[in-house]
Amino acid sequence: MHPVAFQIGQFTIYWYGILVAAGILLGLYTASRRSALDRLPRESVADLGTLLIVGALLGARLLYVFTFWKEDFANQSISKIFAIRDGGLVFYGGLLGGATAAIAYCRWKKLPLWRVADTLAPSIALGHVFGRMGCLMTGCCFGKPSDLPWAIQFPMQSQAWNHQVVLEKITGGQATLPVHPTQIYESFLNLVLYLGLAWLYRRKKFDGQVFATYLLCYAVLRAFVEMFRGDYPANQITAGLTPGQMVSIGIFAAGVVVWKLVPRRLGRAEPVVAK
Repeated sequence: MHPVAFQIGQFTIYWYGILVAAGILLGLYTASRRSALDRLPRESVADLGTLLIVGALLGARLLYVFTFWKEDFANQSISKIFAIRDGGLVFYGGLLGGATAAIAYCRWKKLPLWRVADTLAPSIALGHVFGRMGCLMTGCCFGKPSDLPWAIQFPMQSQAWNHQVVLEKITGGQATLPVHPTQIYESFLNLVLYLGLAWLYRRKKFDGQVFATYLLCYAVLRAFVEMFRGDYPANQITAGLTPGQMVSIGIFAAGVVVWKLVPRRLGRAEPVVAK
């Protein structure tokens, strides 16, 4: 865990911001290249990029603030809400915020929404690979204690260390107990998902299929990784489910709806142009 990348004078640059920015830029780059295969104007994806970034960041931060209001924000200055350089984004909030921005843009420009969604879907998974590595460098989204050989330890004063101190799992000046590297789990699984979606994109049978597959697969992926997360306060666990697992249920249901209803409304997709 090394949250600080470097400093320029008094200005601190954090790994979280660098890795999230890298994920966004690489995601937009791959999506713009993919758009030509689906007969979409490449500039449309580039223009959409700014709106996606704004929508995703707003949604991700708002959901984080809502989820951890009592623990992190209730007795703090209002300015802390806007301090995102050192972490504090919830992916599902970013997905919802980005989706809202994409829907608005497609309506404005009269672009085929589900074709655009298919173009973006693999790149969402690719960007998430980098985002979760940013979480690892920051020390958030940590796992439960584990005795597996690949378990990792976080240093004193990290979020995981503070959490274990509160639970009286550790005492004194030592690192955390070894925990599941949940950030690495999710990064790896998102990379596999990206490769699978990129493969499917050239073989899809209807517009919306790739995006529906992303929703279905990511919901399962996320619910699985959440089983090993150890950063949620006890009051956020409902019926044994974490907030991420509860949202995953809704995302999975949305994927089923897209898969079932969209091809009936739009018919089959035109073949993707191979280049």
